[in-house]
Amino acid sequence: MDTRRASGVSRASELSARTASQRLPPTVVNEVDRLLAGRTRDIRLNAELARRFRARSWPQASKIIRAWMIWVVVLDLLTLAVNAGLLPSETVRSMLLPASLLPPAAIVTAIVFLKPRGIWLEGIALHAGVFLILLSVALVGVNTGGEYYERHLTIMLFVAVTAIIIFPVPLEWSIAIAVFALGLYLVFQMQNPAITTENALAGALFFASGVVATVVARRTAGILAHKTFLLELRDRSRLTELTDANSRLELLARTDPLTGIANRRWMMETLSRVWSDEIAQSQGAAILMCDIDHFKQLNDSLGHAEGDRCLVKVSGIIQSSSRDDRDQVARYGGEEFLILLRDANQEDAVSVAERIRRRVEAASLPNPRSSVGAYVTVSIGPAVLDQGGATVSSEGLQRQADEALYEAKKNGRNQVIVYGPSLQVASK
Repeated sequence: MDTRRASGVSRASELSARTASQRLPPTVVNEVDRLLAGRTRDIRLNAELARRFRARSWPQASKIIRAWMIWVVVLDLLTLAVNAGLLPSETVRSMLLPASLLPPAAIVTAIVFLKPRGIWLEGIALHAGVFLILLSVALVGVNTGGEYYERHLTIMLFVAVTAIIIFPVPLEWSIAIAVFALGLYLVFQMQNPAITTENALAGALFFASGVVATVVARRTAGILAHKTFLLELRDRSRLTELTDANSRLELLARTDPLTGIANRRWMMETLSRVWSDEIAQSQGAAILMCDIDHFKQLNDSLGHAEGDRCLVKVSGIIQSSSRDDRDQVARYGGEEFLILLRDANQEDAVSVAERIRRRVEAASLPNPRSSVGAYVTVSIGPAVLDQGGATVSSEGLQRQADEALYEAKKNGRNQVIVYGPSLQVASK
């Protein structure tokens, strides 16, 4: 079938193509249904779903990570500024070197998350960045000593907890942040001269329970995010199916089921749209009424199956004989076709009509009882609305084409007669 045959149903076809591009593979749909049918806590995304989830969630996740890193830098600098104004200069100097680790670590990590990169690179950047930030906060207290020692270790744990809560990252990454924080806390507390080993272990165990609870909460949030994503995929799949079904129904409603070209209903809508937009009056237009000669005799002699085959062949010839996508073809009823030529004058209309007539005749489709000859022929009546000419409605132009077709059939068939004051044969 000629590609331009789709012009009669282009809107439905384009919609169908869009939904096809959005349709999920059956394996993904089946996996989504399987996961949603089970318990929420058992949801585990396979490789393909994990890839899709990452693609969907990465923009938001990267913004959160970048914002967190920037705020950590801002708070670090503000804290140093406040300490510089309140604390002895010697104490401040002891804080400067370890505190200087934080800004570059956070900034580099933020830069990595400016655009999508390999997941391994993002993982390394985030783990290294968070570890250096935690190490920087802890070393500020360790270097300063005294009351700042344990205070900054507690602050370090708080920073880690906020990262675990806020970062929408894989659970393994959150666990790694928790291990970094608890490991640093335990190592530095074991060296804290102000407390005993037992107190250091007790403190680490106390904070570990809180950090573990935070990780569990992060896991729950991650599972719920995965479930939300799966629900979105299922809704998208169902919406795509519904849209596709609607587009197929629209296609069926606008298409002649036998020939595959547009039907009368679609052509009437097109004519109404073209005339309401004043395209016809501004650019000129032509309507061609085309009728297969002695089609009833063909059905009577060769049977309706051969008649249907003839209709399909002739519709294809008409479609392939049109100029381009400006021309639309519809089966108007029975053996009659209507061709709309936009941006056309009388010369264009006659050229297209004669090309159709010659090609149908050259196709040598059998019609043994035709009075014209042994093969199928067509009669065509064009009516032309010249650019800038008198205003004529689409119904009026169609009536003119009908009159021209009637004259073509009355004068012997297998000819083109253009509507006009004298209705003369244009070609034969």
